[in-house]
Amino acid sequence: MLRPGDTIGIAAPASPFDQQAFEGGVAVLESMGYQVKVPANVFMRQGYLAGSDPERAGLLTKLFEDESVKAIFCARGGFGSIKLLPLLQFRTISAHPKILVGYSDITTLLVTIYAGCGLVTFHGPVLTELGKGPEKSRSALFDAIASTTTLGFMPSRAVSLHPGRAAGPLFGGNLTSLCHLMGTPFEPRFEGHIVFLEDRGEAPYRIDRMLSQLKLGGHLNGVVGVILGSFQDCGPLEQIHGIVKDAFRHTKCPILAGFDLGHGSENLTVPVGVKAVMDTETCSLQFLEPATSEANP
Repeated sequence: MLRPGDTIGIAAPASPFDQQAFEGGVAVLESMGYQVKVPANVFMRQGYLAGSDPERAGLLTKLFEDESVKAIFCARGGFGSIKLLPLLQFRTISAHPKILVGYSDITTLLVTIYAGCGLVTFHGPVLTELGKGPEKSRSALFDAIASTTTLGFMPSRAVSLHPGRAAGPLFGGNLTSLCHLMGTPFEPRFEGHIVFLEDRGEAPYRIDRMLSQLKLGGHLNGVVGVILGSFQDCGPLEQIHGIVKDAFRHTKCPILAGFDLGHGSENLTVPVGVKAVMDTETCSLQFLEPATSEANP
């Protein structure tokens, strides 16, 4: 659990970021009473990446090793996280568990560290969004990482796409990023999980193509439930809902849409790897245990 006065380290595992938005995010964290550690090489650039692959991976590893750092926020998504996976020191990460927060391209880190290290990770806003994002997103972030509250969500715009109730650890994130992991040594396993999905700027046929790939590969077998977050600029929501219903039809698992997760105007934080219950009758997602404990993280 993150406490006032704790140190948050900033990593840049993907794309370069806007300096003003970065400083705005740091200011938000400092105004809440946290210390912020900004490594000098977080500002490096190499084309469309925030430094070379070894530099970005080394920065992330050092933040995990640093005993003074209690949480790691990613500066931005974009692209590049997948290139770090073969360079990550999983034993080091396991030996120094930390709160890790991000989304979009950061999905690859969240699910791989959860699977490879058994650590809960957090799908939530990146640093450069904290200064300009809505208060609801900031509050939800710190409810998840700075308290022992058992999280629960009942979206006002929830839509039940297939009825039912399911329990299992929550797993998922950005659909495109998850698909890019298939066929690699870091291929995620969805079985036994409630899977949540979100994306941005992908036309309906691309959403269909990605879900068809997952289905044909058998990756959707064993999924116990599905939660849909934001699909911003992806076409009519009704069409997206129909594509998802068809992709998961063979599983007969419950499907709930309308959660503010991902690339929407609000981006609420959810823990990857914590057991939850979803219920289409109450249109709710309720976690069964806190995402953090009194001991960090």
